[in-house]
Amino acid sequence: MNRPTDFTVLLNTYLTSYLPVQRKLSVNTIASYCDTFRLLLTYMRDHRGKNACRIKMQDFSAEIINDFLLSLESNRKCSVSTRNQRLAALKAFFRYAEVESPGNIMLCQRILQIPYAKHEKPTLNYLTVAEMTRILKAPDTSTPFGRRDLCFLSVLYDTGARVSELLNLKVRDVYLDNPAKVVLLGKGRKYREVPLLKNTVTVLGAYIKEQQLNRPEKFDEVLFRNHQGKPLTRAGAAYILKKYADAAGIESHTSPHILRHTKAMHLLEANVNMFYIKDFLGHVDISTTEVYAKASIETQRLALEKHASILPDTAPSWSQDIDTIEWLKSFSKE
Repeated sequence: MNRPTDFTVLLNTYLTSYLPVQRKLSVNTIASYCDTFRLLLTYMRDHRGKNACRIKMQDFSAEIINDFLLSLESNRKCSVSTRNQRLAALKAFFRYAEVESPGNIMLCQRILQIPYAKHEKPTLNYLTVAEMTRILKAPDTSTPFGRRDLCFLSVLYDTGARVSELLNLKVRDVYLDNPAKVVLLGKGRKYREVPLLKNTVTVLGAYIKEQQLNRPEKFDEVLFRNHQGKPLTRAGAAYILKKYADAAGIESHTSPHILRHTKAMHLLEANVNMFYIKDFLGHVDISTTEVYAKASIETQRLALEKHASILPDTAPSWSQDIDTIEWLKSFSKE
């Protein structure tokens, strides 16, 4: 019977202990890491003749990892974004390995120096206040499921929650007394409190009462359920939003995550401090939140370009505009 190799031991500890226990990453995130290593081990078997149970740390190199990434793009037709996500997962492991296995530190350092592929960042999609208002007016509140849908959409938008956070929200994590709030379990198994606006509190309170979720035996149940009485799923959440986006005449692509972008942009446009938005969304790093500020600037630029057609085709020459030049020079005078 073969003894476990150094790579096998490191990978097993990394996936079963380090990520879930020390990093406290979610099951979905760990599954994504596992998928990356499944692809890597398959590549090592098919292209390098290395059986998974016999692979050692020294079997890897920066060149091999680069070839693996190229194979993802050429054979599996992965996008640049997906390729970079796979590389990020590998770098996270080798960053862990250089500490746990110092003898391989040079190998790990070379792999950590592999650059991410450059790609054009997609435009950040979000809805305007008017579009969001139309969506929230679309549900038929004369029916129980119409009222549930209004409540779901209101809470999803008002909290700026990730859809997984809202789908896992339990009744006991909702507080309607002033100050009203919900407690969300986010990435890294971290809890955060998010305030609720008055209109959302009214809708949510009526929903909880109608569904009899205010009874103690219901406190540990999830807040939103489907027609079968089972917890609402991602697919169900996407269906609800698309249904009312279509009814509201929203032609752009919508998804539950776009409502998170929408809330962040609306807060930014309302001049809410960027650091408050960071905590509101549960971001670890302010740089993640800053993408909304950049998107806002880009939106303003595009709006300005739409009005550029009112300018004359030939702009006046600065060199000939003596009055303007003298006016600009006056700013340098004491």
